[in-house]
Parts: sequence; structure tokens; C-alpha cells
Amino acid sequence: MTIPILAQVGAIFIPVNDIEKAKNWYCSLLGLPQDGDILFGHLYVLPMEGPNIVLDSKIYTAEAVLKVPAFHLNTEDIDAAYDHVKACGAEIITDIENDHWFNFKDPDGNVLMICRC
Repeated sequence: MTIPILAQVGAIFIPVNDIEKAKNWYCSLLGLPQDGDILFGHLYVLPMEGPNIVLDSKIYTAEAVLKVPAFHLNTEDIDAAYDHVKACGAEIITDIENDHWFNFKDPDGNVLMICRC
């Protein structure tokens, strides 16, 4: 039997309150150009390698905010990543654990993770 659903992740949606502010913050965090368009007044697709991250202000509610990491961002230097995230003004919610990962919140309170690859 052929399964019609691919074993691939196409995009990960993050609820954000202010799409322009979120676009600028995430692009700064990831070192991405901020020249892409906001689509339909509420979507911004971060130009990532691999699955896309889509910032979406239409789905934002306090209840929709990610309370636990739904994915992790990769780094080769966990200490430098920790310092960078802190410099971006994110709320760090764990120390670097097992010299491998840490969690933090974006400006809207979404919990994100960075892992050393």
C-alpha cells in the first residue's frame, strides 16, 4: 500500500503577536536577511535550510504559545549560541545542560531549544 503522506516536515508554525517585530527578532537571532515579504498580513517564512519556520500572527493567542520546544535549532558552538541568544534579549530558561542544549523564550513567550550538533 502506498502511503500518500510523505515522511517529511514542510514547515513549523510559531504563533507571534506582532509579525513585523517577530520577523525582525528571528532574522536577527538567526543572522538572516530581513528583506522577505510578510504574506497576507500575518505570515513570514524564515529562509531556513531544511524545514521552514513560519511566523504567524493570525494563530497567536496566549494559549497557542509553545510551552515546550516543538523543535530545536542546531549549533556547533553551544557556549557562543548561549551568549548570542542572551545578547538578543531572550529569556534564558535553562542553563546549558550536559554541554549539549538549552531552552529560552522568544519575545512572545514561545519556548525554543538550541542543541549542539
